[in-house]
Amino acid sequence: MSLREQKKLETRQNISHVATRLFIARGFEGVTIAEVAEAARVAKMTVTNHFGRKEDLVFDIRNDFVDWPAKLVKQSPTTAFAAVRDGYFAALDEQSALLGFAGIEFVGMVRGSDTLMTALTQMHLDREQQLVGTLLDHTDPSDEILARTTAAHLTSVLRLLFDDVWDLTYAGVDNVVGTVREAAAKAFGQLEPALS
Repeated sequence: MSLREQKKLETRQNISHVATRLFIARGFEGVTIAEVAEAARVAKMTVTNHFGRKEDLVFDIRNDFVDWPAKLVKQSPTTAFAAVRDGYFAALDEQSALLGFAGIEFVGMVRGSDTLMTALTQMHLDREQQLVGTLLDHTDPSDEILARTTAAHLTSVLRLLFDDVWDLTYAGVDNVVGTVREAAAKAFGQLEPALS
C-alpha cells in the first residue's frame, strides 16, 4: 500500500470511528453528515467521497462482509459447505466483526434504527447473491437451482448465527463464543448431509 493509499484508509477509518461514536451517543437519525465532518475535522465532501450513504459510516466493513463467504469458497479446495463452515469457526475464534462481534452500544445503536436494520438486512441478502455468483462460476448451468439453494442455506445459517451473537451480546452474556460455537456446530451439522 502506498503512502497515499494508507493516508486515505486512515482518513476513512477515522471518519467512521468518529461517526459511530456520535451515532451511539445521539442516535443514527440524530446526527447529520455535516456534524460528522466537523467532529472528524474534515470537509463534508471528504465524508461523502469516502461514504456514499450515511449508513455506510456505520457499516464500513460492508464490502468485506458481503464478499466473505464467496471469498472462503474461492480460496478453498474443499466443498463450499466445508469452506464456509471451517471459515466460520476460524473467524469465531478471532471474534470477527464479520460474524457480528461488536460492543453492546454498537448493537443497541443499530437495532434502534430502522434505517440501519434495513441496511443490515440488505447486506445479508447481498452476501447470499455474491455466494450464488461464485458457486455458479463452478457449476453446470443446468444446476443453477443447486447453487442458489446452497448459497441460501449457508448464508441463512450465517445470518442466524450473526443474530445469536448480537442477542447474546445485547443480553450481556459472558461466554458468547462458547454458546455460539455450540449453536454453529448444530446448525452446520444439520446442513452437512445435504451439502457436503
